[in-house]
Amino acid sequence: MIDLLSEIIWRTSTGMNMAYQGKNGKWEGSVGGLVDAPVDKVWPLVTESKRLPEWMPMVERCTDITGDEGIPGYVRVVSGFMFPQKDGERSWIKEKLLSMDSSAHSYSYKMEASNVGLDGSTNTLKLVDYGEDSTLIEWKFEINPLEGVCEESIIDYLGFLYKSCINRIEGAIEVAAHSKKV
Repeated sequence: MIDLLSEIIWRTSTGMNMAYQGKNGKWEGSVGGLVDAPVDKVWPLVTESKRLPEWMPMVERCTDITGDEGIPGYVRVVSGFMFPQKDGERSWIKEKLLSMDSSAHSYSYKMEASNVGLDGSTNTLKLVDYGEDSTLIEWKFEINPLEGVCEESIIDYLGFLYKSCINRIEGAIEVAAHSKKV
């Protein structure tokens, strides 16, 4: 655990994403960040589908398809401008929740279908209580190699995209808290 925390802190402080070829032939990467909010405020935000647009700037809509949110097997469609389309249409990704461990503050989902070429990709979010009302977040991702796409470029883009999401979490929590007061 200490090695994981040290790695995330180092990558966060240097702004570096980690990219590597996975053992299963998939392209893998991860990005981390420290959020100035306690884990009990971050966890509900990052696990509620209806709240995705609050912290994912490129997501406009999240639609439930089947199952119950928070229960493995739950399927949703996320749409917005995650990946620019040549025809100007919105990107969409059908995601299936693979695992949810509330006590460990971790969940994984698989991109089952999309119009962006990431079918079969998996993402895992892990939150760690970092003390002093802060939360360490690690976002790992694994994608199938894409023909005609540079591995480093797609891993860098996903790292940038996910890091921008992590950077918005604190602000989304503050906005939600302010809305409750008004």
